[in-house]
Amino acid sequence: MSNTTTATPDAATTPQPNATAPAGVPADATAAAANAAAANAAAATAAATAAADRAGHVETHGADFIPETERHGKPRELFWVWMSANVIYLYFVVGGVLMLLGLPVWEALLITVLGNLWWAAVGLLAVSGPVSGTPSVAIMRAMFGVRGSRVFGAGLGVAIGIFYEIINIAFATLAALALIAQIGIVLPAGAEWGVLVVVAALSFVIGIYGHATILKLAPYFSAALAVVFVVLAVFVFGAADFSYAPAPLEPGEHWAMLLLGFAIVASSPLSWGTGADYARYLPTDVSKRKVAMWTALGGFIPAIVIGTLGVVAGTAIDMTDPQLTIAEIVPAWFTPVFLAMIVLSSITNNVLVAYSTGLYAQGLGFRMPRAITVVVTGAAATAAAAWLLFVAPSFLDALNSSLELAVTVLGPLVAVYAVDILLRRNRYDGRALTDERRGSPFWYRGGVFWPGVIAMVGATTVAVLMANTTLYVGPISEALGGADLSAIVGPLLAGGLYAVLWLTTRPYRDPAARPAASPANIESDAAASDRTEGAPA
Repeated sequence: MSNTTTATPDAATTPQPNATAPAGVPADATAAAANAAAANAAAATAAATAAADRAGHVETHGADFIPETERHGKPRELFWVWMSANVIYLYFVVGGVLMLLGLPVWEALLITVLGNLWWAAVGLLAVSGPVSGTPSVAIMRAMFGVRGSRVFGAGLGVAIGIFYEIINIAFATLAALALIAQIGIVLPAGAEWGVLVVVAALSFVIGIYGHATILKLAPYFSAALAVVFVVLAVFVFGAADFSYAPAPLEPGEHWAMLLLGFAIVASSPLSWGTGADYARYLPTDVSKRKVAMWTALGGFIPAIVIGTLGVVAGTAIDMTDPQLTIAEIVPAWFTPVFLAMIVLSSITNNVLVAYSTGLYAQGLGFRMPRAITVVVTGAAATAAAAWLLFVAPSFLDALNSSLELAVTVLGPLVAVYAVDILLRRNRYDGRALTDERRGSPFWYRGGVFWPGVIAMVGATTVAVLMANTTLYVGPISEALGGADLSAIVGPLLAGGLYAVLWLTTRPYRDPAARPAASPANIESDAAASDRTEGAPA
């Protein structure tokens, strides 16, 4: 499929500087008028581009195609976007969980690195954004069909996105209330509802403004959160017990805990199948290698560094509830800073979640602007978080624990998406992807592409049977002594099954029908890198 649509200017309507001047009109005057018209057209195009995606203004694009004239930016900007959403308290907790599993320090550190290698897959998904000019939810029509993607792309994305929004709002609110109490402020009855509303508003307002505003603020959020973790690292390493040795585990139990730890760590990168959302404004011919690299590093580096802090802290304190026990190794003045970090990191993580959830909601077929879908899904998450926190708090832990099963769905989804990129050689036609009419290129048969659906259902079912979570232990995991293979087998099975079915199912079983390279994509990656990295944003 073609990646770009080349428009040929109409000679009758395009100013021609060298055209013959009408009788009685000087040639210089004709040329000047033509040049002025060209300048006005260029200015109009620039103004339209700025209006569509400008920091501090509500982004007008959503799940639609981004024209080449509106593309801008550099791949390295993606590093800050992903870092701002991943300099988070969660990784500190995950590092501590590895220690609670009874693993030695060196094994916990190794698992932290291996599990986060899945960020490479997130980087791979991002390369589909510049080529197609569309977000992930639109690209998923290639692997599930127009109708199928409303279930396995948009539907799953909205449901899981709202669940994560609820958790982020809830825990940011709890940390904010603890911070307020820590600094000696006594809130009147009912004021906690106001705190939740403020936290939710901060979570969603940036997502409403959209892509350019996220890119603008991301470096500042990243820097502020990184400073807090650098200071925390000083206290953690100062208190660390480097002679720590856990009680030995039996060989079978040891392997089970290693695999469970890997699944816990891998669940974070595997929950991000939205890399194209933030790369789709980049020029079509941008370096795909750099897009993948900066996206992956933006998540991988903070996950490794903060996860390591959690592991090391686990040698000195009980990591069952680090929000409380951290006071044992940090001075009193740092506790409010630590709580503020939890609030801010939950909000910055929610910015990307809210933005992508809004795009997913558009993929359901609702004809609403992206900003409105962010508001609607955000309002639903806020109401649910308030109910869980202040009316039925016993359900909050259950919801949080149930999200541990999300990797059994999102792991196969990421794998199917990645394999589709490889099979198509990253050839996507963005305009065709946004065509949802019956008979459109990605309508397939009845609006469903069965290889994607079968791979998702089959791999997810197997992954659920292999999962080991707080609320549920699958029969296969139980038979293996608690080993959780869902983060390994689920993606591998989904990707392998999808590849086989893709190659043997209409229309792609016919090699002539498979996406082929187009002249627009022949330029070398190195040449694209040299040009786009040196070009102004």
